[in-house]
Amino acid sequence: MSTTGPSGEQRRNLPQPPPSSTGWASPTPGRAETPGAPLPRAEGRLGPNDPAPDAPADADARRRKLLLIGGAVVAVLVLAGVLIAVLTGGDDEAAPAPAAETVTLASPTPTAQPVARTSTTAFAAALPLSVLQYALAASGPEDAWLAAGALEAYTETYTDGASAQVVVQSGQWETPQEAAAQVAALAAALPAGIPADASASPTPGATTAPAPLPQTGEVVVDGQPVGTFTIVDAGDGTGVALWSNGTTVFRATAPVAQVRDVYAAFPL
Repeated sequence: MSTTGPSGEQRRNLPQPPPSSTGWASPTPGRAETPGAPLPRAEGRLGPNDPAPDAPADADARRRKLLLIGGAVVAVLVLAGVLIAVLTGGDDEAAPAPAAETVTLASPTPTAQPVARTSTTAFAAALPLSVLQYALAASGPEDAWLAAGALEAYTETYTDGASAQVVVQSGQWETPQEAAAQVAALAAALPAGIPADASASPTPGATTAPAPLPQTGEVVVDGQPVGTFTIVDAGDGTGVALWSNGTTVFRATAPVAQVRDVYAAFPL
Protein backbone atom coordinates (compact mmCIF):
# COMPACT_ATOMS: atom_id res chain seq x y z
CA MET A 1 0.00 0.00 0.00
CA SER A 2 1.40 3.36 -1.02
CA THR A 3 1.29 6.52 1.07
CA THR A 4 1.98 10.19 0.45
CA GLY A 5 3.33 10.92 3.94
CA PRO A 6 6.89 10.58 5.10
CA SER A 7 8.46 7.24 5.56
CA GLY A 8 8.59 5.65 8.93
CA GLU A 9 12.25 6.71 9.35
CA GLN A 10 11.37 10.33 8.63
CA ARG A 11 8.47 10.28 11.06
CA ARG A 12 10.74 9.22 13.83
CA ASN A 13 12.94 12.33 13.24
CA LEU A 14 10.06 14.81 13.50
CA PRO A 15 9.98 16.75 16.75
CA GLN A 16 7.62 15.35 19.21
CA PRO A 17 5.45 17.71 21.22
CA PRO A 18 6.05 17.54 24.94
CA PRO A 19 3.63 15.43 26.80
CA SER A 20 0.91 17.21 28.66
CA SER A 21 -1.68 16.08 31.00
CA THR A 22 -4.20 17.58 28.68
CA GLY A 23 -2.47 16.74 25.46
CA TRP A 24 -0.66 19.28 23.32
CA ALA A 25 0.28 22.57 24.97
CA SER A 26 -1.36 25.52 23.27
CA PRO A 27 0.52 28.70 22.60
CA THR A 28 0.21 31.55 25.06
CA PRO A 29 -2.58 33.88 24.00
CA GLY A 30 -1.36 37.08 22.36
CA ARG A 31 2.20 35.88 21.96
CA ALA A 32 3.30 34.78 18.58
CA GLU A 33 6.44 32.85 18.23
CA THR A 34 8.37 34.35 15.35
CA PRO A 35 10.52 31.86 13.58
CA GLY A 36 14.20 32.86 13.82
CA ALA A 37 13.68 35.53 16.62
CA PRO A 38 16.42 35.56 19.28
CA LEU A 39 15.68 33.82 22.46
CA PRO A 40 15.66 35.92 25.63
CA ARG A 41 18.96 35.72 27.55
CA ALA A 42 19.78 35.81 31.20
CA GLU A 43 20.60 39.22 32.70
CA GLY A 44 24.30 40.07 32.50
CA ARG A 45 25.06 37.61 29.73
CA LEU A 46 26.52 39.14 26.54
CA GLY A 47 24.77 38.81 23.28
CA PRO A 48 26.40 38.23 19.90
CA ASN A 49 26.23 41.94 18.98
CA ASP A 50 27.31 43.42 22.39
CA PRO A 51 30.75 45.13 22.55
CA ALA A 52 33.44 43.17 24.29
CA PRO A 53 34.49 44.52 27.77
CA ASP A 54 37.76 46.45 28.15
CA ALA A 55 40.76 44.28 28.52
CA PRO A 56 42.92 44.62 31.71
CA ALA A 57 45.68 46.22 29.60
CA ASP A 58 43.38 49.13 28.75
CA ALA A 59 42.74 49.79 32.45
CA ASP A 60 46.50 49.89 33.17
CA ALA A 61 47.03 52.34 30.31
CA ARG A 62 44.38 54.69 31.70
CA ARG A 63 45.95 54.46 35.16
CA ARG A 64 49.40 55.39 33.80
CA LYS A 65 47.90 58.27 31.86
CA LEU A 66 46.24 59.64 34.99
CA LEU A 67 49.53 59.34 36.93
CA LEU A 68 51.39 61.23 34.19
CA ILE A 69 48.80 64.00 34.16
CA GLY A 70 48.92 64.29 37.95
CA GLY A 71 52.73 64.44 37.95
CA ALA A 72 52.71 67.14 35.27
CA VAL A 73 50.28 69.25 37.33
CA VAL A 74 52.47 68.95 40.44
CA ALA A 75 55.59 69.90 38.45
CA VAL A 76 53.84 72.98 37.02
CA LEU A 77 52.75 74.08 40.51
CA VAL A 78 56.26 73.67 41.92
CA LEU A 79 57.81 75.57 39.00
CA ALA A 80 55.26 78.36 39.41
CA GLY A 81 56.08 78.64 43.12
CA VAL A 82 59.81 78.87 42.42
CA LEU A 83 59.25 81.49 39.72
CA ILE A 84 57.08 83.60 42.04
CA ALA A 85 59.70 83.38 44.80
CA VAL A 86 62.43 84.53 42.40
CA LEU A 87 60.37 87.39 40.98
CA THR A 88 59.29 88.65 44.39
CA GLY A 89 62.68 88.14 46.04
CA GLY A 90 63.84 91.61 44.92
CA ASP A 91 61.19 93.17 47.14
CA ASP A 92 62.84 91.86 50.28
CA GLU A 93 64.94 94.28 52.24
CA ALA A 94 68.61 94.03 51.42
CA ALA A 95 70.65 92.27 54.05
CA PRO A 96 72.63 94.75 56.14
CA ALA A 97 76.22 95.08 55.05
CA PRO A 98 78.72 93.68 57.54
CA ALA A 99 80.33 96.26 59.73
CA ALA A 100 83.68 97.42 58.44
CA GLU A 101 86.53 95.92 60.37
CA THR A 102 89.40 98.20 61.25
CA VAL A 103 92.75 96.48 61.04
CA THR A 104 95.49 98.17 63.02
CA LEU A 105 98.98 97.27 61.92
CA ALA A 106 101.59 96.78 64.58
CA SER A 107 103.81 99.80 65.11
CA PRO A 108 107.40 99.33 63.97
CA THR A 109 109.95 98.82 66.70
CA PRO A 110 113.59 99.91 66.74
CA THR A 111 116.39 97.52 65.95
CA ALA A 112 119.01 99.71 67.65
CA GLN A 113 119.41 99.91 71.41
CA PRO A 114 118.59 103.32 73.00
CA VAL A 115 121.20 105.13 75.05
CA ALA A 116 120.58 106.24 78.64
CA ARG A 117 119.80 109.88 79.45
CA THR A 118 121.98 111.74 81.88
CA SER A 119 119.13 113.90 83.17
CA THR A 120 116.94 112.37 85.89
CA THR A 121 114.18 114.99 86.29
CA ALA A 122 110.53 113.97 86.10
CA PHE A 123 110.16 115.71 82.75
CA ALA A 124 113.26 114.01 81.31
CA ALA A 125 112.11 110.62 82.61
CA ALA A 126 108.77 111.08 80.82
CA LEU A 127 110.46 111.55 77.45
CA PRO A 128 110.44 108.34 75.34
CA LEU A 129 113.52 106.21 74.68
CA SER A 130 112.11 105.21 71.26
CA VAL A 131 109.55 106.46 68.74
CA LEU A 132 108.35 103.93 66.16
CA GLN A 133 111.50 102.37 64.68
CA TYR A 134 113.74 105.14 66.03
CA ALA A 135 115.79 104.65 69.21
CA LEU A 136 117.39 107.39 71.31
CA ALA A 137 120.99 107.89 70.18
CA ALA A 138 121.97 111.19 71.87
CA SER A 139 120.56 113.65 74.42
CA GLY A 140 121.71 117.09 75.57
CA PRO A 141 120.43 120.48 76.80
CA GLU A 142 118.64 122.84 74.38
CA ASP A 143 120.34 126.15 75.18
CA ALA A 144 118.16 128.38 72.97
CA TRP A 145 114.98 127.25 74.68
CA LEU A 146 116.54 127.63 78.10
CA ALA A 147 117.43 131.18 77.17
CA ALA A 148 113.79 131.71 76.09
CA GLY A 149 112.59 130.94 79.62
CA ALA A 150 112.19 127.14 79.68
CA LEU A 151 112.58 125.51 83.09
CA GLU A 152 114.38 122.67 81.32
CA ALA A 153 114.85 121.78 77.65
CA TYR A 154 116.60 119.05 75.64
CA THR A 155 117.65 118.28 72.09
CA GLU A 156 117.56 114.54 71.38
CA THR A 157 118.38 112.48 68.30
CA TYR A 158 116.67 109.18 67.48
CA THR A 159 117.99 106.75 64.85
CA ASP A 160 116.64 103.72 62.98
CA GLY A 161 120.07 102.09 63.06
CA ALA A 162 120.77 103.13 59.47
CA SER A 163 120.72 106.56 57.86
CA ALA A 164 117.28 107.85 58.91
CA GLN A 165 116.91 109.91 62.06
CA VAL A 166 114.48 112.08 64.00
CA VAL A 167 115.50 115.15 66.01
CA VAL A 168 113.20 116.25 68.85
CA GLN A 169 113.45 119.42 70.94
CA SER A 170 111.51 119.26 74.20
CA GLY A 171 110.98 121.95 76.84
CA GLN A 172 108.86 122.75 79.85
CA TRP A 173 107.64 126.21 80.88
CA GLU A 174 106.15 127.39 84.11
CA THR A 175 102.63 128.11 82.75
CA PRO A 176 100.54 127.04 79.74
CA GLN A 177 100.47 130.68 78.60
CA GLU A 178 104.27 130.84 78.46
CA ALA A 179 104.33 127.55 76.54
CA ALA A 180 101.73 128.90 74.08
CA ALA A 181 103.84 132.03 73.52
CA GLN A 182 106.89 129.88 72.74
CA VAL A 183 104.86 127.80 70.24
CA ALA A 184 103.65 130.96 68.51
CA ALA A 185 107.23 132.26 68.17
CA LEU A 186 108.47 128.94 66.79
CA ALA A 187 105.53 128.64 64.38
CA ALA A 188 106.39 132.01 62.87
CA ALA A 189 109.83 130.66 62.04
CA LEU A 190 108.64 127.45 60.41
CA PRO A 191 109.66 126.95 56.75
CA ALA A 192 107.05 127.86 54.14
CA GLY A 193 107.43 124.40 52.61
CA ILE A 194 106.37 123.41 49.08
CA PRO A 195 102.99 123.35 47.28
CA ALA A 196 100.41 121.12 48.94
CA ASP A 197 99.95 118.73 45.98
CA ALA A 198 103.64 117.80 46.01
CA SER A 199 103.76 117.20 49.74
CA ALA A 200 100.92 114.68 49.88
CA SER A 201 102.85 111.47 49.24
CA PRO A 202 101.37 108.27 50.72
CA THR A 203 103.42 106.24 53.15
CA PRO A 204 104.15 102.58 52.28
CA GLY A 205 101.07 100.42 52.87
CA ALA A 206 98.66 103.36 52.92
CA THR A 207 95.50 102.99 50.81
CA THR A 208 94.95 106.73 50.37
CA ALA A 209 97.20 109.74 50.28
CA PRO A 210 97.43 111.67 53.55
CA ALA A 211 95.99 115.14 53.87
CA PRO A 212 98.29 117.70 52.28
CA LEU A 213 100.62 119.76 54.43
CA PRO A 214 100.59 122.07 56.24
CA GLN A 215 98.20 120.83 58.89
CA THR A 216 97.13 122.63 62.05
CA GLY A 217 94.71 121.86 64.84
CA GLU A 218 94.14 121.42 68.53
CA VAL A 219 95.92 118.96 70.79
CA VAL A 220 93.18 117.16 72.72
CA VAL A 221 93.69 115.09 75.88
CA ASP A 222 90.73 113.32 77.52
CA GLY A 223 88.38 115.30 75.32
CA GLN A 224 89.80 118.66 76.36
CA PRO A 225 92.03 120.94 74.25
CA VAL A 226 95.42 121.39 75.91
CA GLY A 227 97.43 122.98 73.09
CA THR A 228 97.88 123.32 69.33
CA PHE A 229 99.87 121.54 66.62
CA THR A 230 101.30 122.48 63.23
CA ILE A 231 102.90 120.10 60.71
CA VAL A 232 104.70 121.40 57.62
CA ASP A 233 106.83 120.11 54.80
CA ALA A 234 110.28 121.71 54.99
CA GLY A 235 110.84 121.16 51.28
CA ASP A 236 114.15 119.32 51.76
CA GLY A 237 112.78 115.81 52.31
CA THR A 238 111.95 116.43 55.93
CA GLY A 239 108.84 117.58 57.76
CA VAL A 240 108.49 119.55 60.98
CA ALA A 241 105.86 118.96 63.66
CA LEU A 242 105.44 121.64 66.35
CA TRP A 243 103.00 121.27 69.21
CA SER A 244 102.28 122.19 72.83
CA ASN A 245 100.71 120.17 75.62
CA GLY A 246 99.91 122.24 78.67
CA THR A 247 103.21 123.65 79.90
CA THR A 248 105.38 121.60 77.51
CA VAL A 249 106.52 122.35 73.95
CA PHE A 250 107.91 119.93 71.32
CA ARG A 251 109.45 120.33 67.87
CA ALA A 252 110.20 117.18 65.83
CA THR A 253 112.05 117.01 62.51
CA ALA A 254 111.60 113.70 60.64
CA PRO A 255 111.47 112.30 57.09
CA VAL A 256 108.47 114.02 55.49
CA ALA A 257 106.71 110.71 54.76
CA GLN A 258 106.81 109.84 58.47
CA VAL A 259 106.52 113.18 60.25
CA ARG A 260 102.79 112.70 60.89
CA ASP A 261 103.40 109.23 62.31
CA VAL A 262 106.19 110.50 64.55
CA TYR A 263 103.91 113.24 65.88
CA ALA A 264 101.08 110.74 66.47
CA ALA A 265 103.35 108.20 68.18
CA PHE A 266 105.11 110.66 70.49
CA PRO A 267 103.54 110.04 73.92
CA LEU A 268 103.64 113.67 75.20
